[in-house]
Amino acid sequence: MLILLPPSEGKNQPAGKSKLNLTKLAFADHLLDVRTRLVTKPLTTAPAAKAIDVYSGVLYQALDWGSLSASAKARGDKSLLIVSAIFGVLRPSDVIPNYKAKIKGSDWKSVLKSALDGLDADLIVDCRSSTCAGVWQSPPDRTVAVRVFKKERGKISVITHLSKKYRGELTRELLKSGKSPKTPAELLKIAEKKFDCKLTKAKGNLPWYLDLIIS
Repeated sequence: MLILLPPSEGKNQPAGKSKLNLTKLAFADHLLDVRTRLVTKPLTTAPAAKAIDVYSGVLYQALDWGSLSASAKARGDKSLLIVSAIFGVLRPSDVIPNYKAKIKGSDWKSVLKSALDGLDADLIVDCRSSTCAGVWQSPPDRTVAVRVFKKERGKISVITHLSKKYRGELTRELLKSGKSPKTPAELLKIAEKKFDCKLTKAKGNLPWYLDLIIS
């Protein structure tokens, strides 16, 4: 299982002596050149911490990484990929500074395709925002994109900002699960423990969709 997450505008300010080392970040063999071009000199000397501790937005508050068990964190270290405007993609344990930047597809599309197309994952759970989704298109037959809807008085409507909260909660449930799902059906089973859900099959270039219905 691979879980794709967006970054967050909200970030914690790292403290301590750790510093950014671009050669030690995930996928350095593919992404080092672009990262070197985008990272400013002040960021190379700024305090740094694990990416999962730096990002502090709504999704990451709901994920609540710090309270997960050691086994859930180990699962997260292997399965989570965080999209980043200046780093491309990160693993949770990658050490980064606090930064501000807007993601540009032109910076990342080509190199992320090279880096990620060959990843061996039975199932890809896409929790990215629309602005992040454009930098890499995962194989639609193995991808389940997570959407969030509100059900009120019998009517269904799209949830925008708070969708991050529920995607964070779903990610937490997946990491806590004893066994990583390998199919959309197995993903649905786990999600149904917490949410009212609907699963739609992939069609053409469109992925599977897992709709979380919030009442």
